[in-house]
Amino acid sequence: MIRSLFGALFGSAGAAGALGKGVTRVAEVFRPNATRAMELGYDAYAAAHASHLAEFQHARAGWFDSFVNGLNRLPRPMLALGTLGLFVYAMADPNGFAHRMQALATVPEPLWWLLGAVVAFYFGAREAHHARLGKFTPPPAPPASVAAQGPLPNPALSDWRAAQDP
Repeated sequence: MIRSLFGALFGSAGAAGALGKGVTRVAEVFRPNATRAMELGYDAYAAAHASHLAEFQHARAGWFDSFVNGLNRLPRPMLALGTLGLFVYAMADPNGFAHRMQALATVPEPLWWLLGAVVAFYFGAREAHHARLGKFTPPPAPPASVAAQGPLPNPALSDWRAAQDP
């Protein structure tokens, strides 16, 4: 019906098509074509990805690369062992430990936020990298007998719900 109406108003279907293309061109002056922008964005992403793959296709095994790989593997063990070391230090020299903890208490809060962000981004980037490579394995499915039983009862939750009821 709309096609026949446009045909009656503007003549042939070719004229309606030309009118539609003209309106599209005028509209794209004021608002970019979202579909074309997505296509161009994907093309740019694909080109950058192909360039990245070509750059790192042949891994270098020089001394510097081995050194940097070793440095990248240090933060997690250092954080874990450093935390254990703090407990040992607290038992070996309680006064010195207390003095250093009081010094840490004077660190401004924004600096703690910055430290948290750096650590979170470091470990978050590692998690994302491993997730992209598919190194994570899903947990095993529970046996059918456990899955059929449903969730186990939670006595603490039951007590809380009972206390909430008037």
